[in-house]
Amino acid sequence: MPILKWGKSLLNFYSIRHLTRFRYAKAVSESVMETRMHPRSDASQHCLQFTLSVSPRCRVFSYRDHYGNDVQHFDIPGDHQQLVIVAESLVEHQLQMDVPAFLAPDAWGALDAMICESDYVEMLQPSTFAVESPALLELAKKLGVERRDDPLMLVHELNRKVYDYFEYVPSSTRVDSPIDEAIESRQGVCQDFAHTMIALLRHVGIPARYVSGYLYRGKDEEATAHERSTPAATHAWVEALMPSLNWVGFDPTNDLIAWNRHIRTAVGRDYADVPPTHGVYRGKTESELYVAVQVESSTEPPALDRKLPIPDDWSVLVERAQQAPERVLSPLEFQQMQQQQSSFHAL
Repeated sequence: MPILKWGKSLLNFYSIRHLTRFRYAKAVSESVMETRMHPRSDASQHCLQFTLSVSPRCRVFSYRDHYGNDVQHFDIPGDHQQLVIVAESLVEHQLQMDVPAFLAPDAWGALDAMICESDYVEMLQPSTFAVESPALLELAKKLGVERRDDPLMLVHELNRKVYDYFEYVPSSTRVDSPIDEAIESRQGVCQDFAHTMIALLRHVGIPARYVSGYLYRGKDEEATAHERSTPAATHAWVEALMPSLNWVGFDPTNDLIAWNRHIRTAVGRDYADVPPTHGVYRGKTESELYVAVQVESSTEPPALDRKLPIPDDWSVLVERAQQAPERVLSPLEFQQMQQQQSSFHAL
């Protein structure tokens, strides 16, 4: 059986720093935020350490959603004109079996049996951004997306066809753009590629889900020359359910098997389930978002207390988010502060 090779290292460790800054034109009086930046722990990767630093300082709480994603959330009640979030992770990535080029002749039947025996309805139905629009159905005909050969061969082929169909153009779409915009313009970013491929897979009855995370680009520029995603940003790709293999990752943005250099933070039906940040603020003003990501790799486990070097343009923001907390207000002082704010807003 032909094998697609995806990596050489038996064990890799990834150190990740993810910086997010919201800047407001005028001070806002409250921010409520959820983040999904905590890398998942599963058969292929294990999150050894995770910290989330926030400025202005606040208490951060956690829960796990029904997709198994670790979610952090917090509330900043005081006036502020900037919100800085720094997520730092250390992830152990283990070598997994190579992904074959095809499966057994009865693979379609085996896939249908898997679907009948378990609950994959959410990953088969249209979702917020992965919809069966007329443009999507026309694209399915153009790309020849139908049940043939075996499901794994079809997904490999579709991964390459989506890569070839779209031009990667940063800022050509928004995070909430419908897939029709990307399909009609034939350009987009990783979210568009992933949403389109997910919708095409579901169209032929293959359960597919959206994955948010990071891609380590490596230092071999020749080996990664065909990769198009922005290095200093989060990334998105697809996982398809395959008989005997379970969930297999495919990266249509870069025409890759999403395995060795892909670090998973969250999975869901589409982007609406897994945004790295999701929240609201109280106030009538414009906001400006800045995001930067830094990923380093090593074959030896770094010390857990090791600090990543801080790029010059990050230094002030990171230090501000990680500084010691200010003195905690007494209950009486906090009540007085709330009364003062209430009086101010009532005017």
